Amino acid sequence: MSLDETVSSPAKAGAQTIARDHSGPGSAAGNEVRNDWTREEIAALFDLPFDDLVFQAATIHRANHTPGQVQLSTLLSIKTGGCPEDCGYCNQSAGAKSGLKAEKLLDVRTVLQSAAQAKDRGSSRFCMGAAWRNPKDRDMPAIIEMVQGVRQMGMETCMTLGMLTEKQSQMLAEAGLDYYNHNIDTSPEHYEKVITTRTFGDRLETLENVRNSRINVCSGGIIGMGETREDRVGFVHALATLPRHPESVPVNALVPVKGTVLGDMLADTPLAKIDDIEFVRTIAVARITMPASMVRLSAGRESMSESTQALCFLAGANSIFTGDKLLTTGNAGDDADETLFAKLGLVPMEAEPREIQLEAAE
Repeated sequence: MSLDETVSSPAKAGAQTIARDHSGPGSAAGNEVRNDWTREEIAALFDLPFDDLVFQAATIHRANHTPGQVQLSTLLSIKTGGCPEDCGYCNQSAGAKSGLKAEKLLDVRTVLQSAAQAKDRGSSRFCMGAAWRNPKDRDMPAIIEMVQGVRQMGMETCMTLGMLTEKQSQMLAEAGLDYYNHNIDTSPEHYEKVITTRTFGDRLETLENVRNSRINVCSGGIIGMGETREDRVGFVHALATLPRHPESVPVNALVPVKGTVLGDMLADTPLAKIDDIEFVRTIAVARITMPASMVRLSAGRESMSESTQALCFLAGANSIFTGDKLLTTGNAGDDADETLFAKLGLVPMEAEPREIQLEAAE
C-alpha cells in the first residue's frame, strides 16, 4: 500500500504534502517561512509517523542551519526569588513554598565575572534572568551596564526581566541587547490554568515592544504542565503565526519543584514527566513551522537520556544551556555535555552578536 493510500483525512493529507514539499535540503519549500499556519496543519504534523516527522524536521534544519553545530548558552539568575507573579511552575514566585529565599539584584561586577567564566567554559551566549513582574526604572542603569559588559566580551546577550515598557525596550536596544526572552509558556487556552496574575495578551504586548525596538525575540514555553496535545498544537501555533517568528524558541520540559503549584499537583503522577517521544515531536514541529529560528533545548535536560537529547538534535534543536544550574533548578552540567557532544560528533557554535541599531522600527 502506498503512503498516499494510508492518508485518512484532509489534515493528514496536508501534512504528507508538506513532507513531500520539504523533501530535500535547500529546496524552496525547506527555506520558506510561513506565518499562516493553521492549527489543523500543525496537528497533522504532530500526527505524522515519528520517522517521517523527524526526517522532515532534520531536512528543514539542514536547509536553514549548519548541521552538527549547537550553541552553548549559560543562564544566570541575577535577581532570585520574591516574584509577585503566581506562575504555577516557578519556585521563585513569592507564593511558592519551596524554601527559596529572595535576594537582591546582583552587582554588575559579579555578573560580569560569571559571564567571563562561562565564556572560558565554551559558552557563546550569556543569558541573565531576574525574578520580577517588570523591572523598575531604578534598576535599568545596572542592567544596561551588564549588557554592555557582556557584549564587550564578544558574547551574545539575552535578558529576561518580565514585562517591559516601550521605553525600557528601547534602552535595552541602545545598550546592544541581542535577545529578550519572554515566554508565552503554553497555549492561549491553557495559560490561565498556569498563571493568573497576568494574561496571555500581556505576554504578547511585551513581545511587541521588544520587536518594535529591534531586539531579537526569544519566546517559547514549557511542555509537561498537564496540558493536552491540543494545547501543544496551540502553543506552537501561537508562535508560528506571529507577524515575525521569534528568532529564538526555547522548549522546556517541566522540572516539578516541590512547593510550587504544579510541582505539588503533578508529583508522583504520570503527568509529572512528559513522554520523551512527545517531547521530541514538539521540537520537530517547532523546527518545521519556524525553520529559521534557533530551537533551544532548555530546562529538563538533566532528566533526559542521551538518546532523547540526540533525537532532539536530530529533530532540529540547535542550542542548549550548559552548567550545573538553570536559574534555580538543576542542569546536566558541562562534563556531561562534553561527553555527549563527543559521542554525537557535535561542535559548539560561535557567537555572532548583532549590530547595534539605534533607530526605531518602521
